[in-house]
Amino acid sequence: MLSNWLGKRYEALYEAFGQKPFRFNEAVLVLKEKTKDSDDQVNVILAELRKKKWLSVDFNPDDNRKRIYQLKSKEDLISHALSITNGQITRSELYGILKRAADLIRTRVDYSFILILLFYKRISDKWEIEYEDAHKEALEDGLNEKEAKEEAKNSIYHDFDIPEEYLWEQVRKDPARLPENFSKAMKAIAQRNPELRDAFENVDFVQFTSNLENTEILRQLVETFSARSLHHVSADILGDAYEWILRYFAPQKAKEGEVYTPREVINLLIEILDPKPNESVYDPAAGSGAMLISAFHHVENTQGKEAANKIFLFGQESNHRTLALAKMNVYIHDIRNTNLVHGDTLLYPKFKEGQALRKFDAVVANPPWNQYGYPEETLKKGEYWRERYNFGFTPKQSADWAWAQHMLKSAKDDSGRVGIVIDNGCLFRGGKEKAVRTTILNANLIESIILLPEKLFYNTGAPGAILIFNKNKLQERKDKILFINASKEFEQHPEVRKLNRLGTENIQKIVAACKDFSEEIGFSRIVDLDEIKENDYNLNVTLYVFPEEEIEEIDIEKEWQELAEIESELVENKEKIKTYLNQIK
Repeated sequence: MLSNWLGKRYEALYEAFGQKPFRFNEAVLVLKEKTKDSDDQVNVILAELRKKKWLSVDFNPDDNRKRIYQLKSKEDLISHALSITNGQITRSELYGILKRAADLIRTRVDYSFILILLFYKRISDKWEIEYEDAHKEALEDGLNEKEAKEEAKNSIYHDFDIPEEYLWEQVRKDPARLPENFSKAMKAIAQRNPELRDAFENVDFVQFTSNLENTEILRQLVETFSARSLHHVSADILGDAYEWILRYFAPQKAKEGEVYTPREVINLLIEILDPKPNESVYDPAAGSGAMLISAFHHVENTQGKEAANKIFLFGQESNHRTLALAKMNVYIHDIRNTNLVHGDTLLYPKFKEGQALRKFDAVVANPPWNQYGYPEETLKKGEYWRERYNFGFTPKQSADWAWAQHMLKSAKDDSGRVGIVIDNGCLFRGGKEKAVRTTILNANLIESIILLPEKLFYNTGAPGAILIFNKNKLQERKDKILFINASKEFEQHPEVRKLNRLGTENIQKIVAACKDFSEEIGFSRIVDLDEIKENDYNLNVTLYVFPEEEIEEIDIEKEWQELAEIESELVENKEKIKTYLNQIK
């Protein structure tokens, strides 16, 4: 363990120098002889001693480029330890570490390296706490020291099975071999923990550091994350930190075609569908897992953690790398009841019951908008195509309504609710999309359509829309659709100047209108299916409800008086100018 490893180095240095000042080269001589450490390792050792406040550092008066070190006495160390109430890192401190890491990589390195290091550091630090707890319990049960240590390493006491030599602090002890050691650790942990293969198997630190500049970046990243322990960081803080990284790099990744769904849009959708304990929630385009995490927190915030642990979360994602991020994300948030799988949902849905699709209480997604390449001939190559696409086939240029159909077929017949974030254009485009739209409308499945504000998304300025489907609409809502024009419901984004975002009041207003199925002039309107048919099945929200323009009240008498004063000033100025001209002549 780190304390034993570092404690031996402290003892060796204290035996040599006591509390007398010493220089780096002197420390190297002692540690090379006593513990066989290299120059690079001595750098790490001194940095760790300083971090733990076991060592003070000052400038060498003879050469400001060098340092003088002085060990704290054992009495001082005990006093310091007793003065610490807890070692918990705060939210701002963790964000500070992540900001430094983000600044290190900028656009030169993929941000997933930060997420992987954060995850690896967390599970490694947590393993050490689990080890200490298990060791203490083993001693209390009567095992001797050696037996207790072996027992505490047993995987039954740990979230993940991590060989002791591949714990974070063990791996980083040899800075010269960081890439090799990290790669070995990732492969070993992936082999012992199949659920981490997506996250760890595709990470090659050796290849990553084939560029000399990246070698230095990795070293600095490791030292940045080593600054504080993540032993006792709460899941809420750590989860928010993970989301912070995704959000921080969203503008950059949007240019590369990667979609980031604003968390406010996700929260809006989850609030509307209102998942409950013992229900199942499914996201067929899971991305980083944010929809499922939001569903969990929705139940947790309304009914508590115990109730949230009774919700069942399922997701499918076609991109291996993104799936790995999702698996790390749900673990970081301390959510265990999830089942995340890899695969092309439109062709090969993975969740089945017997010979049919598995069905869920709530189905949510923000699938790729206008996804190319899923025409009739392609969809017919997929599994369950007759069952899933019986409302019609989509054009090659956009799979929007294919996603909607899959989600509808994945919802339970009695309690199924579906919410999809989609491109606004699918509401009114013609051709095959109109044909599918018409069939779904006539099946009386759409409950609400929400037009979102512009500039909410990092990858497009288009407004987007949310479609809410309900397989069991109340009798009074049948043959009717609630249209909500939320295009004015936004506030300025606090971090990205060109973006808007949904504020808390905006979300509450939209959710209330959906749940109450209520009308408000210029905001929401209930429209009969007959009117939609008259408009040729066009679902463009602005066709049915348009925000009222604020009419400015004009005080005619006041305006007239101000105009008279301006005219009087003009006459006066003309006379002055005329006088000046006469003087010049």
